[in-house]
Amino acid sequence: MSDPRPTIRLDKWLWQARFFKSRSIAAGVVTAGKVRLDGQLVGKPARAVGAGDVLTFIQAAETRVVRIVACGVRRGPAPEAQALYEDMTPVVEKRPYNPGGDRKGRPTKKDRRDLMSQREGATPFDLE
Repeated sequence: MSDPRPTIRLDKWLWQARFFKSRSIAAGVVTAGKVRLDGQLVGKPARAVGAGDVLTFIQAAETRVVRIVACGVRRGPAPEAQALYEDMTPVVEKRPYNPGGDRKGRPTKKDRRDLMSQREGATPFDLE
């Protein structure tokens, strides 16, 4: 018996939902084995997906988890594309790059001279 729900190719859905810029890029990600459908690896871009399926894939540097809500009929504007899925990606706290607070990075030559003047009798070689 056939599946009564409407389905669409996986690479075409990823493209229509605007996760990838082109359908060939989406197909390449699927072929590379970087997409999971309901927890199982998918190797073929022509795999049929439909409403209720959960996709896990890597986009840029982050892992995305989305539940398909609708198949879609075209690659429309962003609000239309966002209506095709429910984002279930876990929120990850991003640590600041410079946890030192107000420091601006590597000290300048002037900063080093000021530091030296605060230390009495210190030479530039004593700091190393």
